[in-house]
Amino acid sequence: MNAGAGRTAWPRTAAPRPSPAPAETSAHWLRRLGGRVRPRHVLVLLVALAYPLVATPFFTFQVGAQALALGLIALSLTFLAGYGGMVSLAQMTVAGIAGYMYAIFATSGTDISLGWPWWLAVLLALAIATVCGIFIGWFSVRTEGIYTIMITLAIGVAFFYLVQQNYSLFNGFQGFQSVKSPRVLGVEVRDPVPFYYLALFWALAGYFGVQYLLRTPFGVALQGIRDNPRRMAALGFHVTAHRVAAYAVAGLIAAVGGILLVWYNGLVSPGSVGTSWLINILVIAVLGGMRHPIGPFIGAVIFVLLQNFAVDLVDRERFNLLIGGVFLVIVLFSSDGVLGWWAAGSARLRARSAQGRLGRRVEA
Repeated sequence: MNAGAGRTAWPRTAAPRPSPAPAETSAHWLRRLGGRVRPRHVLVLLVALAYPLVATPFFTFQVGAQALALGLIALSLTFLAGYGGMVSLAQMTVAGIAGYMYAIFATSGTDISLGWPWWLAVLLALAIATVCGIFIGWFSVRTEGIYTIMITLAIGVAFFYLVQQNYSLFNGFQGFQSVKSPRVLGVEVRDPVPFYYLALFWALAGYFGVQYLLRTPFGVALQGIRDNPRRMAALGFHVTAHRVAAYAVAGLIAAVGGILLVWYNGLVSPGSVGTSWLINILVIAVLGGMRHPIGPFIGAVIFVLLQNFAVDLVDRERFNLLIGGVFLVIVLFSSDGVLGWWAAGSARLRARSAQGRLGRRVEA
């Protein structure tokens, strides 16, 4: 007979685990946000923070701040294309929707604007632009490859003609030429140094947000859908829902960049969402490299520098030729933009150093 029959087996209480030390917790979150933190990452952050202290107002505002805002919009495209396999040419359209909505709800010197508080206008603009990004995603995720590109391009062109021809809501081809930026605690947001740090804050938020999201189950599933959607569907993942959710995330990122661009330019017009800018965002993403979240910001710096100083090298009417030439050179000789060149050069240097160490050991 079993001596233990009839007795109640109480579950054993596991010993409480010791709480992690604060240093371990900080290191864990740093790894979740951006992977392993290396000295070069800290150096880049310090340089970005100290940049306005050594740069002129022109380079702080016209180059640094503009590159951060454009890089944020290009980051939304990199997230979709590099990690979701969906090349969307409508990200500048989503940013333009956010800019137009802010100009309508806030103050822009026209009778169309409602003159609401800037923070309320920002929230409404971000919400409407994100919903529009979801709609674009829902409309285009049922296609793949060139068809996705064509559908998103068609949406962008349609929005351009809508704002150009509609005067009751979007003020036609003139747009909103005097959009006022907010003044917070006595500081004008559009001043070079405050605006640079504001753009830097949201650029870092977008970068670390994407880095963190890519390590979550959603991000891993999205990359699996990029590589083999049929296999992921067979495993039980809802491919369409994941893709639409990716468009929602990208729409929010692009909307933040659109608000920053409206404050930077002080205006929003059909030219802000024209076909040239739809293509420029793709150029920026490809220049830096679409396999890394930092790539769009590197591409934006290159693009802004060429945009500002190409006219000093070639004729004003032909400065786009220089930008296109640089783009072609990078695309032809690197499959992953400037970062691809950097990775290939680093690999060659490591290989040469390893061969040198092996040779010295053989001689010894």
